[in-house]
Amino acid sequence: MNARTLSNKLAALTLLLMSNSWTGPAAWAETQTVDTAKIEQLTGLEGKLNDKEGAFKVAVPRSDLKVTVAGVHMSPPMGLTSWAAFKKDGEQTLVMGDMVLLEEQVNPVMSVALDQGLEVTALHNHFFWDSPKVMFMHIGGRGSEDRLAAAVGKVFAKIKETSEDKGQAPHTEIEPAKTSLDPKKIEGILGVQGEMTDGVYKLTWGRTTKMGEHAIGNTMGVNTWAAFVGSDDQAIVDGDFAMYEDELQAVLKALRASSIHIVAIHSHMSMESPKVVFLHYWGIGSTSDLAKALKSALDTQRRGP
Repeated sequence: MNARTLSNKLAALTLLLMSNSWTGPAAWAETQTVDTAKIEQLTGLEGKLNDKEGAFKVAVPRSDLKVTVAGVHMSPPMGLTSWAAFKKDGEQTLVMGDMVLLEEQVNPVMSVALDQGLEVTALHNHFFWDSPKVMFMHIGGRGSEDRLAAAVGKVFAKIKETSEDKGQAPHTEIEPAKTSLDPKKIEGILGVQGEMTDGVYKLTWGRTTKMGEHAIGNTMGVNTWAAFVGSDDQAIVDGDFAMYEDELQAVLKALRASSIHIVAIHSHMSMESPKVVFLHYWGIGSTSDLAKALKSALDTQRRGP
């Protein structure tokens, strides 16, 4: 074999190896897909595979809801369908979804999602003038396909369990003007002092982030706050938690473990760094129990960005 023949063969072999290295694994990665039969089995739902995206979606139209928006009778295709979609990510699986919930369903369903290892990433409304009020809870997760599908199945099961007016709304009769609570008991647990105004005892914790090159903090709205009204034995607390993005799940778990109701999860800004997420909450109980609940959530957060 002469030198030119050997050189040509080596060149051809090199091109073949390079071609395989570029297209082989990539093509395999593009064609791998989730086990659709297993997902249907574990969620209890039939789904549809999008071959182009490699994503498998299960959905439940909320046809059980009788919702009107500004007098218009809403049907599931108008935005009242709960869904979850699964997609391979290497050896693991991703899931994302949006749950359509009545107000009374939100927190029981959220607790199931968190307990099953899913993330709750947003909670908000999609409509004005809707009756009954409908909320939308976004979920996500990354891990084993079986675990994620089983978790989503339990979320859908909880939605079914709490449907048809089976959820319970919290209720208590409290007049802020008649507040008699002792602020010292709250301060002793939370370790900060607040201010009493018109029967409302309010405490604030500032956080910081940046917009461009400028630091923004407490006065600009980057803060956690809590407002207490009522008596030491029977009070309500409402407020807002400011969290860096990676703190959200731990704060949610701590608040829900103490039966604090989450009423919204969203952003207040855009293009800030680090990203700050806000959740709004509502709780009923003794001032000491409510303060301890907030303390458990505050303790999950770091001091700086």
